[in-house]
This record gives sequence, structure tokens and C-alpha cells, in this order.
Amino acid sequence: MNKYTVLFLLLLCSIGRLNGQVINLSKVFLTPVQVSMQEVELEGHKAIRVTKDTSVKKVDEATFVRLNDTVFRDGVIEVKLLSRLLPTASPQDRGFIGIAFRISEANDRFECIYIRPTNGRAEQQLRRNRSTQYFSFPDFKFDRLRKEAAGEYESYADMGLNEWITLRIEVKGAAAKLYINNNEQPALVVNDLKHGAGLSGAIGLFVDQGTEGFFSDLKMTRWN
Repeated sequence: MNKYTVLFLLLLCSIGRLNGQVINLSKVFLTPVQVSMQEVELEGHKAIRVTKDTSVKKVDEATFVRLNDTVFRDGVIEVKLLSRLLPTASPQDRGFIGIAFRISEANDRFECIYIRPTNGRAEQQLRRNRSTQYFSFPDFKFDRLRKEAAGEYESYADMGLNEWITLRIEVKGAAAKLYINNNEQPALVVNDLKHGAGLSGAIGLFVDQGTEGFFSDLKMTRWN
């Protein structure tokens, strides 16, 4: 292999690192976990529609579409998503939608960052302050984190229902950052992922109660 071939291969690797691997969101590559999923087209986007199984009453549970044969530890996950409230949604439902990552094989451990689109432009400042959320399954759900470290694992970000939002999550070791709509600065910074730095696993398209969620244009970049 000559030096020009080596340089070309390094260039290809660099491009892949910068642009990320495009993930096929066809149903054959996905597994629903306590959710229903459907391939749809919405506003010119091919998307996966996801709704939570109504038999799951608790919140911050393993309710996601799992990407088959995908192992992720450190890197970047980027996705376009859109959230609507179902006709059956309660007044407390916020359009919960986001990304689970480092999901264990049994779906019994994972990290998750999601958003509450109804809060982004609410007239109450406290609700605005709770537009984004981190939680860790099974032991550190939002209510425990809010009680033990108020304001540390949720934050404000501008967003709304029924609009495409770009989420980018950067994960390295025990830290994660959430970027929204290509902003240069993160909307949420988590420096102590509760499963630590060693956990790796699948990626999941997460929704919670009262939400009709749509996911499109998923990309993943792994960092070695």
C-alpha cells in the first residue's frame, strides 16, 4: 500500500468522523420496546412514528425503539425529531421525546436525554426551566434528580410542539452535552452520567406518555 492510498483512506476516515454514519430507520433494523412504531412520511421527511404502549403507566421507563446491532459508548448522536400531543394526552403531558443511549442488552440499564417541547415557550418561567431533561434508568429518574439536585439535570431551551427540532448529543466518558438546532453552545451539560464511563450499548428513539413522536435523519459518530 503506497503513501497516497494511506492518505486517501485516512481522508475517508476523517470525513466519516465529521459527517457521521447515517443510520437506516427502516423497521427491519429496529425493535420496539414497550412502544408502537410505524414508517411514515411527514413534511417531506421519511420518519419513524413512535408512541408509548398504554399499558406502561410509569414514566422514564424503557419505552423506545431500539436500533439493532448498534453499539455506542462515546461519540455523537444527531437526529431530527418532531413531537405532538396525542388526543388522549393529559394536561401534565409535555410531548416528551428524545434519545436513549448506552442501552444494555436486556434494556434494564441506559442513559437518556429528552425534551419537553410544550415547556420551551410556556408563560411560566419554572416550566421553561424544565424544557430539557437527563435521567438514568433504573435508579435516577427525573423526579429523584429534581428532588436531590434541583435544576442540575434539566434546563431551558427554545422549542415547540409540531416542529422539526435537531438534537445532537455528545457523549464522552461520564459526561454528555445536549445541543439543540445547531446552536454552538449546549443547552444541557451533564458531568456525571449515573452509569459512569464504562457502559456501552444500543441507541433508542425515546418517547413517553401522551406523545406522538417522529424521528428522521439519524446519524451516529463513534469516538475511539
